[in-house]
Amino acid sequence: MNEAPDYLERLVRFVGTTPYEAIPASVLARTKEILVDTLPVIATGMRAPELLALSERHIASSASGRAWVIGSGRTCNPLDAALLNGTAGAWLDYDEGNTLANGHPGIQVIPAALAVAQERGLCGRELLATIALAYEVVARIGMATTVKLIVNPHGTFGVVGAALATARLTGMPIMQLRNLASLAASTCMATNRHTMKDGATVRNWYAGHSGFMGQMAVRLAESGFSGPADGVNTTFSLVLGDGFAPDVAIAGLGETWLLPGGYIKLYPSARYAHSANDALDDALARVPGGRIDPAAIERIEVRAYKMAAFLSNPAPKNWFGTRFSVPFALATAIVGGREGLQAYADEAVADPRVMALAARVVLVEDEEFTRAYPAAQRVHLLIRLHDGTSIEGRCEITSGEPTRPHGRAALERKYRELAVPLWGADGAEKMRAALMNIEACADVSRLVDFNP
Repeated sequence: MNEAPDYLERLVRFVGTTPYEAIPASVLARTKEILVDTLPVIATGMRAPELLALSERHIASSASGRAWVIGSGRTCNPLDAALLNGTAGAWLDYDEGNTLANGHPGIQVIPAALAVAQERGLCGRELLATIALAYEVVARIGMATTVKLIVNPHGTFGVVGAALATARLTGMPIMQLRNLASLAASTCMATNRHTMKDGATVRNWYAGHSGFMGQMAVRLAESGFSGPADGVNTTFSLVLGDGFAPDVAIAGLGETWLLPGGYIKLYPSARYAHSANDALDDALARVPGGRIDPAAIERIEVRAYKMAAFLSNPAPKNWFGTRFSVPFALATAIVGGREGLQAYADEAVADPRVMALAARVVLVEDEEFTRAYPAAQRVHLLIRLHDGTSIEGRCEITSGEPTRPHGRAALERKYRELAVPLWGADGAEKMRAALMNIEACADVSRLVDFNP
């Protein structure tokens, strides 16, 4: 009697053999929404001075190709395109994520899958299926891992997903996929969250590593390199995690999908800070006019689950550090006058009103809230005013989660705010329409009639 395939064999075969027709329509629809959100986030990140400098240096010494370097108007080979697009996509901390998955599966998988599909002139239907399947495996590995607090999830689970996406698109034989996944898991980065607290932008390279190294893992496997017996379990139970549950990774595989349970961000900051923003919105809803004079605030007391409480730095040194500071997120919202990306820019860091208020935020972990996470993302906020009055606000479920979805208008506003300055109103609409109908595209290297 043949033994049943182990969990890793089941995961890789799920990516390698599941046909487009077997993927639920709701999953495919959500995948397209993620693409619509992700491409302008990448393109906007690519306009940052550091990305302009990196892309100029990197493309000058790299091979040519058909893969978009999104936001530059240029193309290059798929390895380098994925590297640059993944880094740019993480740059603003505005990309899609998944709470149950402990990270951001989309930006780990999409750059590699899109670049490989464009280089090979593949159809949109196959690209869409590949992204959905590889995302699901990344999410399930993330969900099954007890991630060490110090570890940043970018550049970890995603390497496996990018490798499997590349393998599916390049036609790697199914019997080689298990070794590929084990090999890919053994090439994850030793990431750390202190990059976030210190405002160190090297953290954004981690996502670029996923797209690049996933493709490189395929090259290694094709060349005869081998991985350990189970690199996934070893890496995520001993190296980057404090435990890995194979049964969790495959529970309901192909029946219960994690992909539709992700979130799209409306704030360019770490997801955990959004819970505090929601608690603040709840508090301000109790105030006439929805505004409080920052000078009237004595202090703001915040109790939060561990991951939100980790973002305690009251004085980020630059725009990137603002993404990982709950005190700053609350202060810039209360002071107001800036919207979207500008609320988290260097100009806001230099605003003495924002920084003075951030210094008056006291953030602590509530262990009961931590025990309830991730099923609930609880934050309690208390604004104490100098006149002795106080205003409370709470968050139970962060906005954007499946049980508390964003409104369509808010998502469209984010898309327009990013896409129109990049591509113009006509180009932005062409890109959205092309992505929402990507299954009809015969060659994704010609998805739109301009190079984004």
